[in-house]
Order: sequence, then structure tokens, then C-alpha cells
Amino acid sequence: MLTIHDDERALNRRAFLTVGGLALGGLSLTDLFAARARAGSDKRLLTDRSVVFLFLHGGPSQIETFDPKMSAPSEFRSTTGETATKLPGITFGSTFTKLAARADKLTVVRSFVTGDGNHDIKPVVGRDSFGANLGSIYARMAGANRVDSGMPTNVALFPRSVDPSTQKANLGFGKFADTGPFGGAYAPFDPSGGGQLQQDMHLNLPLSRLEDRRRLLSELDRVKWTLTESGGFEGMERVRQQAFQTILGGVADAFQLSKEDPRTMARYDTAPLVRPENIDKKWKNYNNYVDNAKSLGKLLLLARRLCERGCGFVTVTTNFVWDMHSDVNNAGVAEGMRYMGKPLDHAVAAFLDDLEARGLSDKILLVVCGEMGRTPRINKNGGRDHWGNLAPLLLAGGGLKMGQVIGQSNRNGGEPQSEPIRIRHLNATILHTLFDVGELRLVPGAPREIAQTMTGWEPIPGVLS
Repeated sequence: MLTIHDDERALNRRAFLTVGGLALGGLSLTDLFAARARAGSDKRLLTDRSVVFLFLHGGPSQIETFDPKMSAPSEFRSTTGETATKLPGITFGSTFTKLAARADKLTVVRSFVTGDGNHDIKPVVGRDSFGANLGSIYARMAGANRVDSGMPTNVALFPRSVDPSTQKANLGFGKFADTGPFGGAYAPFDPSGGGQLQQDMHLNLPLSRLEDRRRLLSELDRVKWTLTESGGFEGMERVRQQAFQTILGGVADAFQLSKEDPRTMARYDTAPLVRPENIDKKWKNYNNYVDNAKSLGKLLLLARRLCERGCGFVTVTTNFVWDMHSDVNNAGVAEGMRYMGKPLDHAVAAFLDDLEARGLSDKILLVVCGEMGRTPRINKNGGRDHWGNLAPLLLAGGGLKMGQVIGQSNRNGGEPQSEPIRIRHLNATILHTLFDVGELRLVPGAPREIAQTMTGWEPIPGVLS
């Protein structure tokens, strides 16, 4: 807990390490010391851009989203019809009227292949990220926390991050906090837990009395062993300064939606679009559908607030809602798109408009995809099953080229007709957005997986400016 009690008890070593460690997602004195030492080189390495990765947990249909195939036979084409977009000759599934009107601000990839139809959380965590959350790769090179504010550089947002009444995140098909070979210090910070975050991260000691509590500095001396591990003591005073900056930097405010303009909150709100009473309770996924509608818009708003204040990578996901078999657990595609597609259309449109209004469109890259697509042929119950040969992918902002469709699918929407775009292309695109890749190759001590392997991958053709 980031709390300094307003009493006469001295801070003990355990309490200080809590201030320096747990509250800000792995921040430690060692991290701060190391980050300070390399701050100058980081200015060349980092591009001052952020990524929001909106992961559609469960595998969305490529056909009902951005490639409706209305000329295909009825057992293949979109069950929801199509809607014209701002791009001549391009249509989306009819659920996405707001995104269709903003298609000039999007890049849609129609030849994206995830490689298999397994339930897992690729491409957020998978083989092509070396078993690590993509944000952990960013944090490994940028540092776990911003040196000027203590803001975590890698955050994962689940429904409970914005609404404590929602269910606990379903991590049964993969762990968003996995860091692969890069170390646990770079795991995403998870602010889930209702109001506890704000309570934990606030400074309870009145600022007027902080200067009288110079004992805090003496407590730093009691953890000198962390500096021994980092290789020296010459930065002790700077570390002390950083500890104060972190505590007083107002990081907690970024996580508080109550600080947001109510009119902005209303524009993001997806709850009115899908009322619980309008969802069929026969589906075991009922609560997930409810949680998705309640939280999705707020999650993207929180992601914007974090990126605006220096977070480099935010993973956003709701509980398992995009599995559209039409079985005992899940609705079919037509019904499911009413529950899931409308909130997605509204939330992403609100996010894009908000970024544009704030001058952040080129600063924040939005990535929207899932772990797979759905079968081109509708099953006998009106659902679509797992499919790894084609999946939807949407990009927006980040200084990339927008207003285009990249790649083509075949007549039935099940295979790429053009050159496949794979997860490695997407990861390379993200890498180029966040880093100067030429500088990244030269960073001393950078993991081989990043500096040698990932920097050799090709970005999605046609998106880099």
C-alpha cells in the first residue's frame, strides 16, 4: 500500500518496500536507479508513443466484423448483413455503423492469420512474443515505471479495473501477466479490485507535514542492499528524490475515472446499449455478456487516461465473450453480435473521437483482434466454430497510415487470397510504433529475443509512414 501513516511510528523496512514495490506494479529502488542511469539513452530509443491492445477474448468472426462476404452463399455470408463505410466499395458487418463512418481513420487487415484455432491469448501472449505479454517486452526495454512519475509502463485492464461488481477475470486460457524470459518485474500492473487501488496508492500523510518526516530518507538507508545489487551507491540522493516524486506524482489520479469529465464518461458509456434484461439467460456466458457491456467503454477511457500520462502499453480485455458456437455456453453469431458488437462499435468510436479531440491520434496506436477467427461456414445451430486460417484485425492511430484495407480473403472468407499477414507482422508493427528499431538493436544487454530476433521481423506492409 502506498500509504504513509500520519502518526509518530517510524516506517519499518517492510513497509517501505511495500511503498517502493507492490503498489506500482513492481517498482523497486533498483528499478528506479537503473532507469535513471539509462534515462538519456531511452529518449533516443523510445518514440513517445503508446499502444492500447484491445483483445477480443474468445475469437471474433472475421465475417460479421469487417469482411461480410455478402456475395457468398447464405451459409457463409454475414448473418448481420453489411453497412457501407466511408471508403468507397468497402463494407463492414452491419453492427459497426459508427466504425464504418470512421473507416478513413482505420486500417483493416483482411488477410490476418493467427495460425490455429486454439483458445489461448495469442497474440497478446504467445509463441511470437516468447511467452510474454507484449507489454512486458516494452517494459523490459523502457523500464517498468516512468522515471519522472512512477507510472507503470505496462498495464492490463480487466472489467474489475473499472467496475467492482463485475466478475473476476477469466484467465483459464492463458495468463496475461506472463513475462516469458524477461523477468517478473516487467509483468503488467493489474489495477483490478474496485476502489482498493485508489486507497492503496494515495498518500495519507498531509503534504504540509511531509517535510517534517525526514525519517523516510533514513528508511531508504535501510534498504541499501538494493543499491548494492544495482552496482553502486553514487545515485543514492537521486533515488531518494525519485522515491518522493513517485509518492507525490499523482499516479493514482490517472486510474480514477471519477476525475474524468462526466460528459466524456457519458460518451464512452456502453452499458445502455445492452441491458441485462435483453440478454437471454439461457446462455452460461450471460454474466460475461453483461460485464462486457458494463465495462468496455470505461476500460478504453481508462486506457486513454493512462497513455496520456505516460503508460506505454495497455492490454484491455473483457471476460470470455467472443466464442460464438451457439451451444450451451454461447449465443450464435447473429445474437452474439447484438451483445458484443454494439458495445465494441460504440467504445472504439468514442475512443477514436476522444483521441482526435485531444491531439493524441498519432500518439496512441489501437490494436483490435482476438486469438483466432471463426469458421466460414455457419454451423447447424447458427454459430461459427474455431478457425485459425483467418481472423479480423483492426488498427487505428499511432502515426500509421489509415483509411485502407490491407489484404484480401477468398470468396467464402475462410482463407487469405493475398499474402497472409501473421502475428509476427503485427508484433513488428507494434515494435516500430514504440521504438526506434535501429537504436533497439544497439542497446547493450538487450535480450537476444528482442534485439536480434524481433527487430528482424517485417511490419505489416503498407502501414508505416
